[in-house]
Amino acid sequence: MVRDFERSFASKMGVSHALAVTSGTAALRVALASLGIGPGDEVITQAFTFVATVEAIIEAGATPICVEVDSTLNMSVEHLEKAISPKTRAVIAVHMLGTPARLREIKKVCSENKLFLIEDTAWGCGGFLDDRPLGTWGQIGAYSFDFAKTMTTGEGGMVVFNDEELWLRAAAWHDHGHENNPDVPRWEDTRSGSGFNFRMMELQAAVGLAQLEKLSQVVAAQRYNSDQIWREIRDLPGVEARSTPEGSTETADALVFFVPDREVARSCRVALNEAGFATKILPEAITWHFAGAWSHMPELVSSCPGGLDLAFPKSRSLLERSVSLPISVEMKNDYPREIRKALTDVL
Repeated sequence: MVRDFERSFASKMGVSHALAVTSGTAALRVALASLGIGPGDEVITQAFTFVATVEAIIEAGATPICVEVDSTLNMSVEHLEKAISPKTRAVIAVHMLGTPARLREIKKVCSENKLFLIEDTAWGCGGFLDDRPLGTWGQIGAYSFDFAKTMTTGEGGMVVFNDEELWLRAAAWHDHGHENNPDVPRWEDTRSGSGFNFRMMELQAAVGLAQLEKLSQVVAAQRYNSDQIWREIRDLPGVEARSTPEGSTETADALVFFVPDREVARSCRVALNEAGFATKILPEAITWHFAGAWSHMPELVSSCPGGLDLAFPKSRSLLERSVSLPISVEMKNDYPREIRKALTDVL
């Protein structure tokens, strides 16, 4: 079932190879291992992401360098360019909450500086930029299938490649170093290095195959529902749309918009909660998704000489005035109007 899932996912994404793993975090860690990234290397990612992105870099023994986000709430290309040093080996661009990063520009910077590009596509599975699937622009794409993602195996992930050598390295590393040499039995298998156990189980793969068949339908439904809500609230005072790169097809995992300030954002959450609705990550869970709050990571702290509190002022300002509405596949007809009603008293 795992091999069937890998083949089907690779075909869906239009890549040569896919490798099923135990989680989105594992997908990132396997990606870094296949590129040989470790101690002495720097990996650049963005200040707004789930903590797992930076954890994977630290677990690889590399130094995480976080940069500001722009109005897409994804990596600022300007700040990416400024952060590159002689130690930089790779960039992890994240498609936060289903909105594509500025991949054209990021890929250009990576190419010019001979850097590997990894896409953290945990929230971007089923999204596109210029009709090209998210996760397929760089050397490696990493996906998450946890219970809150657009498609789920309960827990799990996938790594995709167009380079066979990288795929073979990753496949061995995620399986204790087994090279799966067809000329010898498993117990006599060849190996050229150590690894770990990040193999997906058969049951997860069976669920994944069923989910994959529904992915396009799920994304279409989420996009439709997000558009319905946005049409209902976009004229409220102070509401500003999150930016999206031209040519984007979002997964619409969440509808994110900006309000005038931090206090208004928190008041929106309170009003929505009181009306029986929820927000998603913004503004309630910034501390798990913003590098400026991760003082428990000495490897990150040491890369910010001025301290985390002052490290990402633009990102902090954008995130503190952001509100994120979760989008589901099924939505009651009156839901957009009820959302508007809840927000009207605040805005």
